[in-house]
Amino acid sequence: MARDRFTPDFDPDCGDAPLTSARQDIVIGRWQGLRDLLWVTGDDWTLRGHRVRQLAQACAGSSTVESWLAAEPGNADAQVLRAATETARAFHLAISAGRGVPIDRDRIDTAVLASLHAAEACPEDPTPWVSLISVARLYPTGVRRQELARWWDELHRRDPYSVEGHLQVLHYYSARWHGTHGLMYDFARDAAGVAPPGCPLPVLVQYARVEEYRYVLDGARGQRGSVSLGQHWDHDGAVNDVRRTWERWVRGRPDSNPAPTELRDLNHLAHAACLAGTADVAASVLRLLGRRATRTPWSFTGDPVQQLTKWRKEFGVRG
Repeated sequence: MARDRFTPDFDPDCGDAPLTSARQDIVIGRWQGLRDLLWVTGDDWTLRGHRVRQLAQACAGSSTVESWLAAEPGNADAQVLRAATETARAFHLAISAGRGVPIDRDRIDTAVLASLHAAEACPEDPTPWVSLISVARLYPTGVRRQELARWWDELHRRDPYSVEGHLQVLHYYSARWHGTHGLMYDFARDAAGVAPPGCPLPVLVQYARVEEYRYVLDGARGQRGSVSLGQHWDHDGAVNDVRRTWERWVRGRPDSNPAPTELRDLNHLAHAACLAGTADVAASVLRLLGRRATRTPWSFTGDPVQQLTKWRKEFGVRG
């Protein structure tokens, strides 16, 4: 009997079935499913952030969140989702405009004000502060250093090990936005250095390596063939970073199937491990993932399906 051909599962919700159900409600303009989902999510900040981000992407092209707010203007969860939705809308405009082309400042201000209102409505929730730091990147010159530091302090006080919160600061500090490669890597390594065993923060260094590659790719006008993968991904520093993340995060996490909130991070580590040639780490993470995959970061270095299929075969991963 022929062995089943490997087909990665790029579920945008990463296997979060309740989230998928709620997102389907958005298609028909029904907001009650969003309210119920965020209510039961409670103060699991990692899961809440994952769900709010995905719901915001789905709400960005509709008026569902506005309908919810009209029906329940005092609902704090609706305020949090609206802030994330306005942030998503601002980024969609920026993507449509093209890199380096500023968008209407009023649209950025709208997202900032929505985030500040959400932070007041839900004072214990780190999610509005993540939205705030995220949309700050869209100001042509960023925001004042003191302002960013204050927002970061508010987020860090509520959720000190938030991968998404750290990731938004990392993006802000990157050379593609308002910083430098050195500033970005310093931030990533400092965060990894204080993370307890089993915490995913060490993977920030792999996110930083992707950011640096994207910066180089932008300079090459998207021509991957003119960018040397080897020089970027498999030097000693990159290999050591992969092994350090594996030791400090994956070997310290519970021996369980990945949660939906872990899939993107694990794909970044798998991607880095494959390109660094660390066969043992790559094979272990690919086995842990199974068929579950996220399109990024694979899409930055080629076709995601082809790459996943190739590396699984090369490292002897079955199933």
